[in-house]
Amino acid sequence: MRLTDEQIAKRIAQEFPDNSFVNLGIGLPTLTSNYIPAGRTVIFQSENGLLGYGPRAKPGEEDSQLVNSGGEFVTLLPGAAIVDQAEAFVMLRGGHIAIGVLGALEVSEQGDVANWMVPERGVGRIGGAMDVATGVEKLFIAMSHTTKDGKPKIVKNCSYPITASKVVHTIFTDMAVIEVTPQGLLLKEVAPGLTPVEVQASTEPKLIIAKDLKEIEL
Repeated sequence: MRLTDEQIAKRIAQEFPDNSFVNLGIGLPTLTSNYIPAGRTVIFQSENGLLGYGPRAKPGEEDSQLVNSGGEFVTLLPGAAIVDQAEAFVMLRGGHIAIGVLGALEVSEQGDVANWMVPERGVGRIGGAMDVATGVEKLFIAMSHTTKDGKPKIVKNCSYPITASKVVHTIFTDMAVIEVTPQGLLLKEVAPGLTPVEVQASTEPKLIIAKDLKEIEL
């Protein structure tokens, strides 16, 4: 089976170390703030100036002044801070954020990421994606494994304009968890019920199968 967005987000949240600083991109990545393991502290940072926000706000509890970079209503955790946008970007550009999670249109086998422009539509907005991709210690990608018409989004070389080159650490999709290594793409986990052969069929580059390959735990 393929994972839901919520299941992808939950799997990614398991990778955040205790007391780590994490930036979440627009869309699927923002869901991860809802799935932090019990007893673990994660400090979420947003380019629009929030530091220490928590899960999305429940219906009826929204505060128009508290939104993440995607414009979604969020909550603040004890000790949270609100800063201006310039300071928020200094945190990213200064290398103070441990992990960034972004969505993507394509990821190459070298770890290039393309996530801001769809040429055939003629529109795109890079926002803070380039700063996140190049400023964090580790960049995670959260996305569907293929396009709506079944084409691979993990490719040998990106055909879309690149956001940043050789920056991706791990790719989390609805089919698998894949780490970008100097030797190539390492298939570490597969979604329940799927085989490495099925994942490879939906992936353009050749995958290296991890010796300890396992199913994604949900």
